[in-house]
Amino acid sequence: MKRANQQTMILRYSSVLMLLFVFSILSAQRNYDVDQDGPGYAENCTSIVAGREATVDGSVITSHTCDGNYRTWLDIIPAKKHEKGSSHPVMWGTLNSETAWEETGVTKKGEIPEVESTYSYLSTAYPCLNEKQLAIGESTIYGRKELVNTDGLFLIEELEKIALERCSSAREAVLLIGKLAEEYGYADLAECITIADKKEVWYLEIAGSGSGKASALWAAKRIPDDHVGICANIPRIPEIDFNDTQNYLTSTNLRDNAKRLGYWDGKSTFKFYKVISTSKPYSIREFFVLSSLAPSLNLSMNMDELPFSVKPEKRVSVRDIMSFFRQTYENTPYDMTQNLTVSLTTKNDQGQEQTELIKSPIASPWMSSDMRNLVNELKPGTITRQRTIAIANCSYSHVIQCRSWLPDEVGAIAWFAFDNPGESPRIPIFSGTRSLPDNFKICGQHRYRTDAAMWSFRETNKLATVNWSKGRKLIEPAQAALEEKAFSELPEIEKRVCDLVKEGKHQEAETVVTEYTKTFAYASMSRWQEMKVTLWSMFGRGF
Repeated sequence: MKRANQQTMILRYSSVLMLLFVFSILSAQRNYDVDQDGPGYAENCTSIVAGREATVDGSVITSHTCDGNYRTWLDIIPAKKHEKGSSHPVMWGTLNSETAWEETGVTKKGEIPEVESTYSYLSTAYPCLNEKQLAIGESTIYGRKELVNTDGLFLIEELEKIALERCSSAREAVLLIGKLAEEYGYADLAECITIADKKEVWYLEIAGSGSGKASALWAAKRIPDDHVGICANIPRIPEIDFNDTQNYLTSTNLRDNAKRLGYWDGKSTFKFYKVISTSKPYSIREFFVLSSLAPSLNLSMNMDELPFSVKPEKRVSVRDIMSFFRQTYENTPYDMTQNLTVSLTTKNDQGQEQTELIKSPIASPWMSSDMRNLVNELKPGTITRQRTIAIANCSYSHVIQCRSWLPDEVGAIAWFAFDNPGESPRIPIFSGTRSLPDNFKICGQHRYRTDAAMWSFRETNKLATVNWSKGRKLIEPAQAALEEKAFSELPEIEKRVCDLVKEGKHQEAETVVTEYTKTFAYASMSRWQEMKVTLWSMFGRGF
């Protein structure tokens, strides 16, 4: 009788959790301004980078998760010619527009001189790739609030856009961004942008200059070619060698300005992260990635600092970086679901009952803060909140590889995913891709729209987490199958493009990669829509 009562209580407890979990999912779908990780967490984006000697094939890699309520539409902006003496308008408000052609909420802040010709680039909320294989990742690092000066002309996304329009190398982009920010003023929160080209990758941290005339404080460090680095919302550039201009670049009179502002005493070691911030220079994401790649370093969360970057003990592939972006720390001490267990009673072959603890079928690494709070109220300490790399509140993400041995038409690939990177497939968008499906140009954040590509994935992804133990059996194999499809087909695509480029047929080469991107995108959306129907049939009436 006692055992029966226990089983009844377990069933009731699981049913209550299930109902509340579904409610939290539906509430989150109706209100995208709700922070999935709860208030007070300044944790929005992750960027992982790798130098060419740290990768298995010589790719240079940068990346970005655009976590939060940002626009999900994207478009290819063509190369343009401009009249000599014309001006370039500097815009604010481009992160939240609903379509590629909408200008509601977008305002002109000012202008700078235009250049006579610009490169084509991939316009995401934070622009990320141009036709010359220049690629940019991003992570807001917040910094000291008193450094923000809204009299400045530039927000970070506009500086990224201008760099992609005008530059073909990472160093060139660092210098242009720094020059414009100092001359016209940087108005944004502190930012880190990770800038890669075919040969190297740079890590640029930039902040405002405080009150008075708007300018900027910035520093950039070149990632060693055989290293991997990460930025996850925390300034990390340590000591700067001001004599080594091959590997360090900084704003004008950086030390003097830091001393004048009271952020450096002029005697102690000059560490840039201490100038623009008061935070510890790493958290769980940096620790997890760096310690996973270089376990022999015995890194610890108790250290004052972690290495700025590490030499991986095994060279990484672009697929390894994709795998990091799916990380929820499952089966590690940081797994948020490890204590979400229920008793399961079964009968063995002899008809005897046996009871074991199993992970709850509804346990998911993407529970809302409300759900976590409820569980911890019922049993304090059940869930220790961790900031996973993959989160449900992701607008989009990309992993970009730049490859010097291939022509620009096919050399760089932005492996792009809508919504949760732990669930969505990655669609290859090449540096030579010249157009995208029409539904890519519509944002899905403002409302539910079947004409927005993002909802092809978000609806299925959310539904799969109703019972993640079952949902993942559909999602994860589908992810893996599409990834394998892309990588198995790439050699043939690359060969076709190389042959066309050798013949001088550059436009035809661009057509090849453009059509492949579109075909792959349609196949991905179709597969996720098929799974949505399956998931509704599984969960629509309960289970």
